[in-house]
Amino acid sequence: MKTLIIAAALSVSGCHDKAQDTIVPGKSVETEKPNTNYKPAFEGQTRIQGIKTTTALNVEEIVSGLSKPWGIVVLNDGRLLITEKTGTLRIVDKANKLSQPVTGLPEVNSNGQGGLLDIVADPDFAQNRMLYWVFSERKDGKNATVVAKGKLANDEKAVENAQVIYRAEPAYDGTLHYGGRIIFDKDGNLFVSTGERSDLVTRPQAQQLNSALGKVLKITKDGKSAPGNPFAGRNDVRPEIYSYGHRNIQGLALHPETGDLWEGEFGPRGGDEINIIKPGKNYGWPIITYGIEYDGKTIGDGITQKEGMEQPVYYWDPVISPSGMIFYSGDVIPEWKNNLLIACLSGQHIDRLDIKNNKIAGEERLLGDKNERFRDLAQGLNGEIYAVTDSGKVFRISKK
Repeated sequence: MKTLIIAAALSVSGCHDKAQDTIVPGKSVETEKPNTNYKPAFEGQTRIQGIKTTTALNVEEIVSGLSKPWGIVVLNDGRLLITEKTGTLRIVDKANKLSQPVTGLPEVNSNGQGGLLDIVADPDFAQNRMLYWVFSERKDGKNATVVAKGKLANDEKAVENAQVIYRAEPAYDGTLHYGGRIIFDKDGNLFVSTGERSDLVTRPQAQQLNSALGKVLKITKDGKSAPGNPFAGRNDVRPEIYSYGHRNIQGLALHPETGDLWEGEFGPRGGDEINIIKPGKNYGWPIITYGIEYDGKTIGDGITQKEGMEQPVYYWDPVISPSGMIFYSGDVIPEWKNNLLIACLSGQHIDRLDIKNNKIAGEERLLGDKNERFRDLAQGLNGEIYAVTDSGKVFRISKK
């Protein structure tokens, strides 16, 4: 087994990336040319003005040596639970020490973009110790996005009675665009994101209501369709579908004041999106998009708007690859209150979006000087932020 290194916490004053420090207030943080000549549907939908955090911050690298961490959750006692794409689960204690791998999880297919993906603790975890997670499963020669649950043993060395509660069908023999994010709603049901599996043959299923691909799903803790779902009672539709027309979703977060579900979605070459998800709505992929194919060709008819399809609240071109995201609900960094924080992969930064009346009012790019692909974020009990990177690190951001 590879030796895991626990990094000494190194305090760094400030967390603005180098490019951010040179940004003129009122100018967009994006300085690169777009891939297309598509025009936004409304003012402020892209390339909004730049903003800067004024609170002095500490950035600490508290852990290294993880194997491709994907999801992070803060437990009720402040410790961290982290999934590794390769199929293992780790606990980080309050001294920033990593546990041995937690056993008892089902086997994952970690090829391509698959593996052990996101995880969430039950709202009553302190009493029932239940965990819910998403992974990619190989079965009968095909791969699927799968949701499972199990109980963390009292000694925390294993997950007990792990069982699959939901499989996103149809399965497909590809290794891309699994989605994989999972969060609880206010009623104890689960929102789960899926991707459309990337290939041209599966891409149209994002628009098909008899397929679970390219969707936001809403299920119970037993994997059934949640009560009140928008397509319940229709024989020709999968009742667990909450919204459709998505490409590949790796970000889900509930607004702390409005309760609205916000979503972050990967575009192709251009066209990363932030959406407010409403039940039963169609978010357009692959019919409308602000991106193009990787080879430069248009997608479909090359349109960005169509009646009956929702517009993103915000989009990026070029892409930043938005992965896990959270709303900041703490008080210690006051200018971040109710802002959306997004872990960015290709962008190699943490994106901060200031929101006013469900519109983006400003954007900041943080930690760009770390040269890391940020995969997921979590807020700690004292208002600090934890960020995991593809290189196996955990950063803690707090008030100086």
